[in-house]
Amino acid sequence: MDGEEELTAQQTALYDRQIRVWGVDAQKKLSKAHILVSGLDGTAVEFCKNIVLAGVGSLTLMDDRKVTEDAIQANFLIPLYEAKNEGRSLAELCCDSLREFNPMVHVSVEKGDLAQFNGEFFDKFEAVVVSSCSLENKIAIDEKCRKRPKRIAFYAIGCRDSCGEIFVDLQDYTYKKKKSESKANATVAATATTIQSDSNADSLQENSHVVCNLQYPSLQEAISIPWNDLPRKLSKLYYAMRVIEKFESSGGKSLGDTSTSDLPAVLKLRKEICEAQSFNEMHVPTGLLERLLAAGNKEYPPVCAILGGILGQEVIKAISGKGDPLKNFFYFDVADGKGLVEDISNPREDTNSTNGQNRITIEASSSLYVVP
Repeated sequence: MDGEEELTAQQTALYDRQIRVWGVDAQKKLSKAHILVSGLDGTAVEFCKNIVLAGVGSLTLMDDRKVTEDAIQANFLIPLYEAKNEGRSLAELCCDSLREFNPMVHVSVEKGDLAQFNGEFFDKFEAVVVSSCSLENKIAIDEKCRKRPKRIAFYAIGCRDSCGEIFVDLQDYTYKKKKSESKANATVAATATTIQSDSNADSLQENSHVVCNLQYPSLQEAISIPWNDLPRKLSKLYYAMRVIEKFESSGGKSLGDTSTSDLPAVLKLRKEICEAQSFNEMHVPTGLLERLLAAGNKEYPPVCAILGGILGQEVIKAISGKGDPLKNFFYFDVADGKGLVEDISNPREDTNSTNGQNRITIEASSSLYVVP
């Protein structure tokens, strides 16, 4: 992607505040980036709002579902006037609202099931974000992104009431950061390999840069790692989410089609999974599974806002190539008010992986949102 084209005077004036945060070069790249979002639940629309206000080049929306009561509760982009919503898809309604947020961003709608599109369709995008998506479809879409000639960033997000998850696959990702940032964020970048430093005479100064590289596993590779190979302090949400996903897929249930009446069957499945892996069931708490089952399709708007803010920042970092990116799972739970970044990579394939040992805790009160 060519990031050298100059910003127009109108863009410079409109995005002045955020240019002061991440710089002109980052804004140039962002203004030429094309992003696809499939599945417009509460978390996804928070991300869409952030990325549109930030000035992305174009945003394509996919979601053919009609408006439901649950959708209205979590999706602030849906107009409250029923007559305006009649017969229109979520993507069409959200598209109209997002265009009003920033007329300089091209927002469009694509109909269909993203998992059924051929690989060439993905070539026009720098990043693909999926939500309200089954595990099987997430894996299929991620694999299509990985098989394309250019690197396409893939993100999967999910919110079940007061709990949320983000998965990131940047494939073979190279980025720059200041040496001073390398020292300050040593824990964040512990799995990154330094490729080179600036070769000029100022390379030892605080404002010099280093080029770093991270290798990301696919979603299939990440969730296939035996649980006993993961650290004991790994977020319990990781295990609980995998059990619920397995329950939905094996039982032929649609995403979120669960209730507390499913708990006995889920506990039986947990026992089978843990016994097959010689894994202690205590790491997958019954209370947490019950909370996720009770959530069903419901989303908690404050959690959607936090996840959408985190994801917005991560996509901007990936597009600009500046700053330590998230690798490769993020979890948030209202129960403790903290967000956890977990690095879950196959140590046999990624020599830089620490499999969750470099855990980053983010307090809910931290500044999580992109600059509006």
